[in-house]
Amino acid sequence: MFRSITLLFSTLFLLAIVGVGAGLGVLWHYGQGLPDYRQLDHYEPPVTTRVYAGDGRMVAEYAVEKRSFVPFNAVPPRVINAFLAAEDKNFYTHSGIDPVGIARAMVVNLKNKGLGSDRRPMGASTITQQVAKNFLLTNEPSLQRKVKEAILAFRIEQTFTKQHILELYLNEIYLGQGNYGVAAAALNYFDKSLDELSVAEVAYLGALPKAPNNYNPNHANTAQAGRERRDWVIGRMLEDGYITLDEAKAAWAEPLIIRNRSESATVHGSEYFAEDIRRQIAADFGEQSLYKGGLSVRSTLDPQLQDIAYRTLRVGLVGYDRRHGWRGPLAKMETSPGWDRRLAALPPRADLEPWKLAVVLAVADKQAEIGLANGTKGRIPMSELLWARPPLPQQTVGPQPKRASDVLAAGDVVAVEPVTKSDDGKEQYGPETYGLRQPPKVEGALVAIDPHTGRVLAMQGGFSYLRSQFNRASQAERQPGSSFKPFVYMTALDNGYTPSSLVLDAPIELDQGPGLPKWRPMNYHGGYLGPTTLRVGIEKSRNLMTVRLAATIGMEKIAGFAESFGVVDKLPRELSMALGAGETTPLRMTAAYAQIVNGGKKVTPTLIDRIQDRNGKTVYRHDQRACEGCESTFYTNQDMPDVPDTRPQMVDPMTAYQMVHMLEGVVERGTGRAVLAVGKPLAGKSGTSNDSKDTWFVGFSPDLAVGVFVGFDEPSTLGEHETGGSTAAPIFRDFMKEALKDKPAVPFRVPPGIHLVRVNASTGRPTDSSDRNAIYEAFKPDTVPMGGEEQVLDNDAGVINLGYGTTATLGNMGTTDDQPGNEAGAKPLAPGGAAGENPVPAPSPGSVSPAAPAVPQTAPQAGGIY
Repeated sequence: MFRSITLLFSTLFLLAIVGVGAGLGVLWHYGQGLPDYRQLDHYEPPVTTRVYAGDGRMVAEYAVEKRSFVPFNAVPPRVINAFLAAEDKNFYTHSGIDPVGIARAMVVNLKNKGLGSDRRPMGASTITQQVAKNFLLTNEPSLQRKVKEAILAFRIEQTFTKQHILELYLNEIYLGQGNYGVAAAALNYFDKSLDELSVAEVAYLGALPKAPNNYNPNHANTAQAGRERRDWVIGRMLEDGYITLDEAKAAWAEPLIIRNRSESATVHGSEYFAEDIRRQIAADFGEQSLYKGGLSVRSTLDPQLQDIAYRTLRVGLVGYDRRHGWRGPLAKMETSPGWDRRLAALPPRADLEPWKLAVVLAVADKQAEIGLANGTKGRIPMSELLWARPPLPQQTVGPQPKRASDVLAAGDVVAVEPVTKSDDGKEQYGPETYGLRQPPKVEGALVAIDPHTGRVLAMQGGFSYLRSQFNRASQAERQPGSSFKPFVYMTALDNGYTPSSLVLDAPIELDQGPGLPKWRPMNYHGGYLGPTTLRVGIEKSRNLMTVRLAATIGMEKIAGFAESFGVVDKLPRELSMALGAGETTPLRMTAAYAQIVNGGKKVTPTLIDRIQDRNGKTVYRHDQRACEGCESTFYTNQDMPDVPDTRPQMVDPMTAYQMVHMLEGVVERGTGRAVLAVGKPLAGKSGTSNDSKDTWFVGFSPDLAVGVFVGFDEPSTLGEHETGGSTAAPIFRDFMKEALKDKPAVPFRVPPGIHLVRVNASTGRPTDSSDRNAIYEAFKPDTVPMGGEEQVLDNDAGVINLGYGTTATLGNMGTTDDQPGNEAGAKPLAPGGAAGENPVPAPSPGSVSPAAPAVPQTAPQAGGIY
């Protein structure tokens, strides 16, 4: 008996030794060549790069994995407890492998198998094992991987603290719908930060690691499973003592609702702005930093101005489009029963927001009956169809429709918008009344810049980003037309001319070189004013005056001004360039105007104020000025730092102000009169290229520069009578009206040294207050005319209010021009040539033809040109 017992124990002992040896052999075998777990000491996961507006709202996110890294000490205990209860209740007591958990899982799985249950087998992986798998191994379902996982988990536990392991886990775990880590999941499932989550919400997040796609409450076939899994986690939290019974009952009763990110937390309509930032970061920091680096980008975007830019540009483009006819329905379909389902099944149109698709069900003389995708019906009255004229070549239109059937037919699929009254406000509509809408073919851009810093506050690069991602504000090189003329006139002002200097507005003929015909530029509407002041020349946008002025000053000087102000990098030295035949972008043109109104200081347009890396270190800052005393972390009533103004001075501030003052006249009396309705001090210049292919208005208030461009992507005429004053200026006006509505009427700032003398606006001669055409003109000290009535300035303040809107009009000073020299009505530079296309060499000033006889000078002005 004793021998038998001894033999049995000896056998068991030998088997134990063999088993231990075999186990050690397995551990040694699989422990060779494992990944280096020590790399987890420097964990830098791919983190989302976020772009913020000036007010802190979200503009855009860029990532391969949606993740926000949160250090362990910033994770609320409630979140940690939910994951411990759901995934690893013994986390703080085991050494990487949980024998108790393994035994419990074996019992449960055997029990379920014995009962014939098809429930998924219960796992026994600890959080440490999941870290080993997620960071260092694959998801291969094999015994070999489980052994490696266990070995790595033990080594990780021996090397790192429990807090560091949890930090790795909570930031790396995949929680469904592209969310990695608890912070991203909280934001994208519940639109909350971690410390705002309720017990029920943290329990739902804790329920997700096992099978996140199986617990989506937004899908009918997984919603119930998601709630059951959440409730199970709540029970585990109660069982482990993390919550009270009352908290558990309240959590069980809470509905499981997924909330999308709040629209108030993001900036609507900023896609073009965000895309330009994305390209800049990718170019400067690389794709890796953009999509994985977790950069925090503080942009210059002003959400309020961006919203105004988005709306006013779209309204302006639609307004132009309606003037040029109805192009027909978007599609055709059957109107038999089931039309609502067929309509709802049509592919969505990205450029229709916020309009709706509708199908025409029946047409009567005075209205059309329509149906919408939700099955409701409405009507389009005849008054909402009057604009829908048939389009004709060259952007002309046919007669106004007389019956609804002239525009629509049953089965037409069209875009509609609810309306309550007619466009003129004379007709009030009942419920279910809609207006006919049409996405425009024409495109455009709007840019708003802080003229003192170059910060781009708003940028809309087209009608719809979803329709076209091409940013016409920053990428479209188009001819600026007469909006370039201020740089010609400013060059003259900086070279001895005054706003009252006379230039002859009369025919001019220029030699283009051997074998080429003479170039005979023309005024847009024809006619000549004779000797005319520079002020009237730019207010009325006289082409012949501009060419004569440029020929006398020389294109070398004008090109130098245009290049220093950033209009172009290299301007051809040809006279046609003086009339805007070169090419530039709305962004560059607006920034150039910004440098006029800020007193001639150099600023560089920027969309980004600052970029910080994932650790909060600033890696880029637009403002590079030294700031003594700014290093202090806390404000303790110290004096404000004195930051130096390091902006280069590109032109005499008095010259810049003279140009600003003249451009005010463009708004008050010239081609920009549409802008006068804003009722605030504004200045600017319209521009239109050859055959009205490009139309512009660029201008400013004292503290806001704005540029607007309208044109087709494939350049073609906008119509014979469409100019910058009729297409772009109204958009500028509407933007400024909203942007400045709550702002005081700040006058333009006058630099020290300027003399304001009362002169006749049409002749430039000194006059008195009895003259109905009197205005205050700006002169430099050495050019003040004798005998004028001078306005005394407070140069310490640097500001004078001249009584905006109270000056007399010029009366009939001749027709308004809004075109460069080789545009509608002007002769081409060479046979088959067009502005900006193969420009020919400009003639020298000495080649001016005697076609226009000299006119005696009629006023004692310096620098008269004849």
